This record gives sequence, C-alpha cells and structure tokens, in this order.
Amino acid sequence: MKNITVIGVGYVGLVTAACFADLGNRVVGLDIDEDRIAGLKRGEIPIYESGLEEMVTRNAGADRLSFTTSYPKALREAEFVFIAVGTPSGVDGEADLKHVRAAAESIASTMVAPLIVVNKSTVPVGTGDWVADVIRAHQPKPIPFSVVSCPEFLREGSAILDFMNPARTVLGSLDPEAAEQVAQLHLPLRAPIIISDLRTAEMIKYASNAFLAARISFINEIANICEALGADVKEVATGMGYDPRIGPHFLEAGLGYGGSCFPKDVMALAHMAAEKGRHPQLLQAVMLINDDRRRLLIEKVGELIGDLEGKVVGLLGLTYKPNTDDMREAPSLEIARRLVENGAQVRAYDPVGMMRAATIMPELIMAEDVYALAEGCDALVVCTEWNEFMHLDMERVHKAMRQPVIVDGRNIYDPVEMARLGFHYRGIGRGYGPDGQPIEEVQPGEVREQ
Repeated sequence: MKNITVIGVGYVGLVTAACFADLGNRVVGLDIDEDRIAGLKRGEIPIYESGLEEMVTRNAGADRLSFTTSYPKALREAEFVFIAVGTPSGVDGEADLKHVRAAAESIASTMVAPLIVVNKSTVPVGTGDWVADVIRAHQPKPIPFSVVSCPEFLREGSAILDFMNPARTVLGSLDPEAAEQVAQLHLPLRAPIIISDLRTAEMIKYASNAFLAARISFINEIANICEALGADVKEVATGMGYDPRIGPHFLEAGLGYGGSCFPKDVMALAHMAAEKGRHPQLLQAVMLINDDRRRLLIEKVGELIGDLEGKVVGLLGLTYKPNTDDMREAPSLEIARRLVENGAQVRAYDPVGMMRAATIMPELIMAEDVYALAEGCDALVVCTEWNEFMHLDMERVHKAMRQPVIVDGRNIYDPVEMARLGFHYRGIGRGYGPDGQPIEEVQPGEVREQ
C-alpha cells in the first residue's frame, strides 16, 4: 500500500484517485473547491461517469479514499503527489498553466518529506522541467523531490475501464529511480509501460490526441466529398477500416470532435509549434475542418425547412458524446447558438446533460423526453448518439412533428428506412442522388439504370 495524493478532483483527478484506491492504496483527493470537497464527503459525485459513484463510496467506506481542502493534511504522509488540475486554453490557444503553478507552489511550501511529483494534467512540452523549477524556487528549505510525467488517456464514458485496462502507461522523467517507482504503482494494471524523458512523454500525449483529431477531420472531409459524389461515407469508412494499416476507430463522420481534450490539445500543439518557428499546416487544417462542421449542419437544416425565422428545431442530445454529462466544446451549443441567431426557437433533450447545458445556455427549452421534444417541431437535429435515440418509435415521432425533417449529425439512422417512414432525412456524407433523395439500395448482382 502506497500513500498517494491527487491534486484536483475533477474528471481525471477523481477517476485517478478512486482507481488507485481500488488497487489497494491509501489516497487523498485534494481540491481548493470547498463545495466540491464537501459534496464528495457526503458521497455526492460531481460528474457523470459509469461506475464512479460506487467505486468512490466503496473505497471511502474502506478508509482507502478521503478528501480534503488542506495541503498540509494531504501531503503529511504522501509518497506520490499527482497533479491533475485543469489546463484550459489561453487567449492564443496556448495551455493556461496557472492551476499547475498554484499546485506546484503549494506542494513546495507544505511538503515535509521527499516526494515524487507526477504530472497527470495535459501540459505543454517542457512543463515537467518548469514544475521542478517552481517547486525548488518556493521551498522554504531544500527537500528532495523528483518530477515524473504520466499523461492520462481516459475516454469520458469509459474512464474507469480505461484506467484499469490501459493500452499502455507512459512515464517520463530525468530520474530513472522515480520513474521506476511510479511504474511499480501501475504494475497491477498489467499493461506495457513506456519510460522516456520528460519532454518525450509530454509530447506522446499531444501527438496521440492530435492524430485522433486528424482522423476525425479526415473522415469529415471525405464525408463532404461523398455528399457531392453520391457515395456513402459509412460504407467508405467500413471499407477503409478493414485495412490493418488504417483500422476502424475514429472514422465516424459527424459534427466533429469536442470535449475537454481534443480541441484544446490540438490548439496547444499548434501554438507550441508556431512559437518555435514551425508551420503546423496539418493541425491548422484539422481545426478548420472541425470548425466548419456546425456551419454545414445549419445549412442542411435551412435547405430542408427554409428560412429559420420562427421555426422550431429540436436537438436530440446535448453532451459532446454519449455516456457523459460533459458539455465542454459540445457541438450542440454552437448549433443551438447559430439556430437562435437565425431566429429559430430551440428545444433540447439529453438523458443526463440538460442541467449542465441550462447553466451555459438558459434560452434552451428543455423537454422531458424525445416525444415531447418532437411535438410541433419543424426539424430534429441529432447532436449526440445516445443509445436510446436509436430505439425510438419513429412513427410516433413523425406524427408529433409539424414537418417530418431529421438532420442526423451522427448518422445513427438508415436513410432508406427514414424515407420509408416519410421523413425528409439528411445525414452526414450518406450518399444522395441529384434529386437530394437517398440513393436506393442495390442488391448484389443488380445493375442500376442510368
């Protein structure tokens, strides 16, 4: 059993703290947000993540997991301190490190014994060296410490599964012994452990996220071309994915990437490159394609229902992805704002995200379910691919709408089936003929007449 402190009990920090406790360690979750810590002590989980509430409750009850706002209390017996605070985008796209600095300064002023400080936050390349400098500069008296980079690769909605079953653990340090001690913490996970220097580990995180974002923008670019040429991007992606050099993941055309990682990490990497005199053309293109997704969707809505002034549009889903309540960089918010700017009345329904969305955009009209949302709508827009949306009574939805129009930003419905049910349907890159209608299915061996 090791004594671990995790600074920051947001998404990454709370999952990290709970999982390390579940592995048998004694973990203290530290945060300066008094309301959040008070809620956690009452058993209130501030984020939606499958299995997290049960894990926190179980380990708190076993005295392996506790929470505090006090640095001296949290660091009193700590052997490892994980920094898992937010690094939001700054004015020019750079990562804002004010929370990392505050954590490093507080560690320096309150540590009483040698520590291994582990950067879990996504931070610019070179931050590990900088954190070490900050700690040394703010120590009242010299106490030995080491800095290790251990970037996170958690997907919201499956974060506990990802932590407990990682594809790899990446560690970076200039102190091989410290890196080995952090590696020992991760041995129970039985995953490959990559040990490098600090800057290489930090770069692995950015390069990984930028590559995945590039795949998303690439398939969205292909979707645009598919629409122009009458091909179906879902079938294209399937055909591509069978190639082992490519694989099937992150080839879902739609509204582009969102969430807490990809948007800010691609911007931050581009900013780092530009600062060093490099020209990140690919990263710029990735961001431009992503930004264009929302505008193109609004155009699709307008093509189907005409002038948006006075029209009622319902949004199916609000969170940036299913199985989370995270609204950060959610495409739905920009879509809603653009619709409102064009005079539409916007309604929305999401299984878990409506409370958070209402605080961000109070002008949204929230519906109690999909059928209430559809009542009198001129169009429905699929923004999040929640599983329940794939199993609706679509005939009931059709009857409730004023105009049976669906713009499917996540390609969860079949164009031919939607046409059969009487909907005017548009997906993303789904292959349409010159008349704007879905291309009819052709059975194997049939020849389409020209």
